[in-house]
Amino acid sequence: MSGHSKWSTIKHKKAALDSKKGKVFSEISKMIRVAVKEGKSGDPDQNPTLRLAMDKARQANMPNENVQRAIDRGMGIGKGGVIEEVVYEGYGPGGVGIMVIAHTENRQRTGGEMRFCFDKHGGNLGSPGSVSYLFERVGHEVVVKMPLPEPSEADRTKLDELVDVLENQIDVEEVVLALEKS
Repeated sequence: MSGHSKWSTIKHKKAALDSKKGKVFSEISKMIRVAVKEGKSGDPDQNPTLRLAMDKARQANMPNENVQRAIDRGMGIGKGGVIEEVVYEGYGPGGVGIMVIAHTENRQRTGGEMRFCFDKHGGNLGSPGSVSYLFERVGHEVVVKMPLPEPSEADRTKLDELVDVLENQIDVEEVVLALEKS
């Protein structure tokens, strides 16, 4: 029963639904940006990965403006400014080295978000070069050069939470951990 205000109930339901849609839209937007960047084309006829991402956007009823904005962002154009690659380095729970590669038009905002995520989940954001010796770039990929031992089970749970939060940030393209392959 709504009590005395039916609008209050509608407002809360709408807020919950909008929140779910927003998460889906930002995930699809990220897929579109990555597809454009990797395919080097904003034309879905020449970029099959982009076509697939656009089909997912259509299925989720994502507005065409949002799709076009994501394509423009992937191409490095738009009114948000110049998109640049920024690499954040830090240590996660258990001392695991983490390298986060982000593409952003606002370094200050993204840096604050990274620091907040690391601090909230038991890690700490390091200065440039603090963990880069553990990794090396091979083409466009970052690979682990010096893997670290696996952390304890409790630290591993915290580390997985941190990685999930980092990967869900809208500007983050890739998160690489310096762990031994098991």
